[in-house]
Amino acid sequence: MDTPTRRATSAIDPALLTSVAKGDQQAFSQLYDHSSTLLYTLAFRILGNHEEAADLLQDVYLEVWRKVVRYDVGRGTPIAWLITLTRSRAIDRLRSRNTRGHNATVGLDNPVSSRVADLGPSPFETQADQELRMAVGSAMTILPPAQQQALELAYYEGLSHSEIAARLNQPIGTVKTRIKLGMSKLRDSLRHFWEHGDIG
Repeated sequence: MDTPTRRATSAIDPALLTSVAKGDQQAFSQLYDHSSTLLYTLAFRILGNHEEAADLLQDVYLEVWRKVVRYDVGRGTPIAWLITLTRSRAIDRLRSRNTRGHNATVGLDNPVSSRVADLGPSPFETQADQELRMAVGSAMTILPPAQQQALELAYYEGLSHSEIAARLNQPIGTVKTRIKLGMSKLRDSLRHFWEHGDIG
């Protein structure tokens, strides 16, 4: 596996962001090189469209260039900040699609986990990314359907617990339990990736 790539992604030095904040274009280029594969893959998983994911990534890095001074090392690692920013912007796009009347959500008969597992490699994806994508997709399909569904609605559609409860017509406590149990099972299924240093 391409563990150096994984480690490079997880080990982005906060000092790199400090340099970017000072207008250092070389530092910005390094930041892009270290994080673009992961962020593109995340955007594509949420949006389901290569062009839209690439377009979103351009917007994210433009926002990073303009707002990097707001990054606070005390609130998390650089990669966690970038992931949060990308996920938030991708979910905003999904919601925007919905308000325009487009059917952006994945039907319950076509779970996101199967799309994650079946996606072909993107031009940004390394061998390690492909293996991780397949592992996550496989781990999702092993979950009980109710847990899988709750996780997909939370993480791929960005719904809150109360929105999921309304969508599924289930008590909010049931939804929270399904998400908690599902995350615990995913963590156990993917533990060997962390133990071998394959996930940042």
